[in-house]
Amino acid sequence: MPHFPPIVFAIAFAALIVALTALGRQLPIPTPILQVAAGLALGLIPGMQVPELEPDVVFFVFLPPILWAAAYFTSLREFKANLRPIGLLAVGLVLATTAAVAVTAHALLPGIPWAVAVALGAIISPPDAVAATAIVSRLPVPRRVIVILEGESLVNDASALVLYRTAVAAAVTGVFSWGESIVRFFIDAGVGAAIGLLVGWLIIRAARLTKDPLAETLLTLAGPYVAWLAAETVHVSAVLACVAGGLYLGQNLSTAVSPVSRVQTRAVWDLFIFLLNALIFVVLGLEFGALLGTVSPGTLGTAARVSLVVCLVAIVVRLIWVPVATYLPRAVSAETRRRDPLPAWKPVFLVAWTSMRGIVSLASALALPRLLADGTPLPYRSELLLVTMGVILVTLLLQGLTLGPIIRSFKFIPDDRHHEEERLARREALRRGAEALEDISREPWVDQRDVEWLRNELRDRLRLHEHHGGGTKSRRKLRIAVMNAERRMLIRLRNEGAISDEVLRELEQELDLDAMRVGAGNAS
Repeated sequence: MPHFPPIVFAIAFAALIVALTALGRQLPIPTPILQVAAGLALGLIPGMQVPELEPDVVFFVFLPPILWAAAYFTSLREFKANLRPIGLLAVGLVLATTAAVAVTAHALLPGIPWAVAVALGAIISPPDAVAATAIVSRLPVPRRVIVILEGESLVNDASALVLYRTAVAAAVTGVFSWGESIVRFFIDAGVGAAIGLLVGWLIIRAARLTKDPLAETLLTLAGPYVAWLAAETVHVSAVLACVAGGLYLGQNLSTAVSPVSRVQTRAVWDLFIFLLNALIFVVLGLEFGALLGTVSPGTLGTAARVSLVVCLVAIVVRLIWVPVATYLPRAVSAETRRRDPLPAWKPVFLVAWTSMRGIVSLASALALPRLLADGTPLPYRSELLLVTMGVILVTLLLQGLTLGPIIRSFKFIPDDRHHEEERLARREALRRGAEALEDISREPWVDQRDVEWLRNELRDRLRLHEHHGGGTKSRRKLRIAVMNAERRMLIRLRNEGAISDEVLRELEQELDLDAMRVGAGNAS
């Protein structure tokens, strides 16, 4: 295979991602599945050299920013309100799935040590946040379902990795202690979260001093990696460090940076996470294609059978666990029923069915040690790698392809609470702005003509957001048409040389922000 400089591969990767994203918009197939298929096809090309994927690189490069961004955009209010179902999924279901998969593996793979079987269970147990949100978030799904799935993904990696490391240590050394493992879990969780909060606090303090949008954006990009490294250095939960840091930043960044910095940071992070997610799924396909070429047909056949059974067990355990964890607390506690009425079966089933596996499972499997403490090979290591890849592919295909039709068939009623809260926030913010204007208008330096002009503007904006009649849809269409006409005129003036590109960009950004305010931010 000819040698190409890295920039050529980067350009080719970018072109591939753009093409797959555009294709995903046209086909009834989720984009992540197309990306895995593309990676698999590339890995099977004769002569294609797939670099060996280092687990430490996967954990350090991909996981910290994805966890940080997910936590940053998580509503702390909704996270707290759903803490019980999130905890039951992120801790209880991880334990149940690990145990069920370990028993299954021990029965299907003769002679596999229990510690190695438990390690496989811990590898398989955490569903992938990237795959779930990439598919579910674009579909009409109740807000609470998304909150629970995202909240589960923030915590389940931590509990699964603690189980995984405990099982691997027991397999390598032959020593295991339940008491030490439980104590270690709480220490890891507490200290890891504290480190994340400290990193988030330091970022906010630094952002208040820099007063520079580019520097502030760089601080937010460095934050997850600093939190991860600090937690790994003291051997505590790096996952919870990133989650805690992201949550803290999400609650405090608005008061620390300028509007330009917030818009810029959001744009940079959107692109960064988009690229990481795309790279993750392409890498999954590449690694599976490379792995197929390194194993014997006999091993591949055994692994295929085991992976199908393990995948079925993991899916069934979740399908049983979610309804039981939903209905049982309400059955035994009247207070729980009063605070949180019984949900309909459709969202419960949707949470139970959404359990694709992804990059965390792959990285954990690749990180399995090759040798035990006595120098002998780790039993069934190759089979565990193949089983993990099989479970990832089956869940992505089976559940990823069926989620869309299932959600559309459920015909969920649109949740308008978000829009009501948005209107309330706009009205109250405008009222407070009007009050502040009246207070400042008494200052001697104020020109009363400017006060009257601002007063009229605030009054018009308040009237717009208080209007709930049938004209809202019509008014929105009119505003969009007017903004499009303004944008076309700006482009025409630029093309005629009447204004510069800089003026065009500044005025176009104002129109873009206005379009976002009326819900037309995605309209071209």
